[in-house]
Amino acid sequence: MRLSVKFVAWLAASAATLALAQDTPSQAETGSQSSNSPVAYVYVSSSASSNQYQINGYSAAANGSLVAIPGSPFPTSGVSSMAVNSKWLFGSNGTYIYSFAIASTGALKQVSSINAAQYNSYDTGGPENLFLDHSGATLYDFDIYGDGTGNNTYQSFDLNQNTGVLSYTGTTPASAYYETPLSFVGNNVDAYGASCYHGFQSIYGFSRSGSGTLTDLNINPPIPSAPKGLAYCPYLAAADPTNHIAIPLTPTQDGLQTEGPTQLAVYTADNSGNLTTTSTDTNMPVVAVGTVNDLWMSPAGNLLAVGGSKGLQVFHFNGANPITHYTGLLTTDAVSQMFWDNDNHLYAVSQSAGKLFVFTVTPTSARLAPGSPYSINGAEDVIVLPK
Repeated sequence: MRLSVKFVAWLAASAATLALAQDTPSQAETGSQSSNSPVAYVYVSSSASSNQYQINGYSAAANGSLVAIPGSPFPTSGVSSMAVNSKWLFGSNGTYIYSFAIASTGALKQVSSINAAQYNSYDTGGPENLFLDHSGATLYDFDIYGDGTGNNTYQSFDLNQNTGVLSYTGTTPASAYYETPLSFVGNNVDAYGASCYHGFQSIYGFSRSGSGTLTDLNINPPIPSAPKGLAYCPYLAAADPTNHIAIPLTPTQDGLQTEGPTQLAVYTADNSGNLTTTSTDTNMPVVAVGTVNDLWMSPAGNLLAVGGSKGLQVFHFNGANPITHYTGLLTTDAVSQMFWDNDNHLYAVSQSAGKLFVFTVTPTSARLAPGSPYSINGAEDVIVLPK
């Protein structure tokens, strides 16, 4: 489950709009794939009814078209948030974290579970927003109310790669300012998040130990000055494969009342985990997606997808240099979560519309893949395993 943004950024006029071409799929493209191996397996958690929870699995072809994995949908116990490595898929229902073995066909089989909420000493919350380090060796969760109501933590779990069994290894100190999953930079040591709890600007980072546990970096990165006496509220972070991080900033009055559309800042991490920025109110691009719900960096680190209440947009990411506009809105349906594969495909879920979108996006073109969008009743989160 994604935490909702605590502030609202209204739709701004897009500086430029990229024409979005849609392939006209043939019946063969939408109904079956070629004999070539899939480029990715795509999994979407859903609640088709109040008592029916499942993971919908798809095999993605080179052109981005999807077909159901044999045996899909796979029944679950209310899984929403997911994470995946080359062998295992993990899903949380807010109390338990389940491990699923991934067959060569992409089919899922539950093999293990752990009650992550039991490590919450106040028993008031539980695991949300699962994520892995780059090696896939350690699973983390954002543990809501990990130290009493309003105070959150990050839990870490060691993964047995042979069995899929998770072992709890620790938790971070609690803070009300922790509200988002973390994003690891290329060194797989430093990870960052950002939030604006009750108007308090917070960009925070953690260092990953050899055992996978997290230690607070105790950083206090500068935040650009907003125009007209306003203040920017940060929310979420997405790192590229080296040491640069994109962070959305929304201008607010007193950190609470939104006073304009969100802009995108760039930070650079040094060898000690400290962050610096050259972003200003004049060189940060404005987003057209309304309230930002998610952002995700492409594997090459040159494209940044931003999803929100008004749709989905892609920007050029330029390392330490300012982010630049690329596409207009690729859809006007609200987008709650996204992932890329390694073959220029962007997968985006709209919970409100019950749709899974697939786009083929390169630095020079963006279009809907054949058969997209796909209707999924009660769609929640999406996760992608590139092949």
